[in-house]
Amino acid sequence: MNASSYIIITPARNEGQYLPKTIEAVAAQTVRPRQWIIINDGSTDHTGPIIDAAARRYPWIKAAHRRDRGFRKAGGGVIEAFYEGFELIGEGPWDYLVKLDGDLSFDRCYFASSMQHFAADPKLGIGGGTVCSAVKGVLTEESKGDPAFHVRGASKIYRRACWEAIGGLIKAPGWDTLDEVKANMLGWKTYRFPALKLTHYRYTGDADGVWNNWVKNGRANYVTGYHPVFMVLKCMKRLVEKPYGMAALGLLSGFVGGYLKDVPRVDDRRLIAYLRRQQINRLLFRASIWG
Repeated sequence: MNASSYIIITPARNEGQYLPKTIEAVAAQTVRPRQWIIINDGSTDHTGPIIDAAARRYPWIKAAHRRDRGFRKAGGGVIEAFYEGFELIGEGPWDYLVKLDGDLSFDRCYFASSMQHFAADPKLGIGGGTVCSAVKGVLTEESKGDPAFHVRGASKIYRRACWEAIGGLIKAPGWDTLDEVKANMLGWKTYRFPALKLTHYRYTGDADGVWNNWVKNGRANYVTGYHPVFMVLKCMKRLVEKPYGMAALGLLSGFVGGYLKDVPRVDDRRLIAYLRRQQINRLLFRASIWG
């Protein structure tokens, strides 16, 4: 693999505390990206100056700045910023596109090792490392309950052919599940790499608060077209998991609220039908993308 084969896009909003760690991790890679576009998504802290300083230091980093919208737009806002960065990709070839959060750090061989997984499996369309949080000094996987096909949105690597096949990402909650579902529907594989661990300094959902994060997840499940029966059983399972009751109620609130508020769903009946078929297969203990 050469340095021109992957491009990173990082939307960053108020990541001044952690972004320097991410910049340090990318700069130390054994194989650097051809280009890294970091978008300051209307930050009110010192994120902007950090990005500008990095762009001055490294010629392969490009800084971009968005105006402050005045609020955090859960789910869709990050993808709007991502696409603003995508529009800045210049001329030249690239084989992989990386969506990377600005609050991560990882080993210097992270991207080289990730590309080895892609090289070993030509049908791998979306992959990424295992996102972990430090708990009492020990890295603990955040995604233990995630389905086998799911790669955390904090660090996702798209093979270019797969990216073009799925038509990119929706600008709404659920983008980081729907991309994988569509990829699988089209014959690609999606999975994370257990041995490649990333340290996540801001636990997933912290920026929104615990309750709002679960509501957001429920809304994402609605937008992506989850089967109601599958969703009810998912909520029932969450009743006996921490935070007890809150996760189940938040998920249900977000999901049902989608119906009550007539929130637009993804406009792809074939994709929703595929997702629901996979969920029913899962409930009937048949083979599915859930593993």
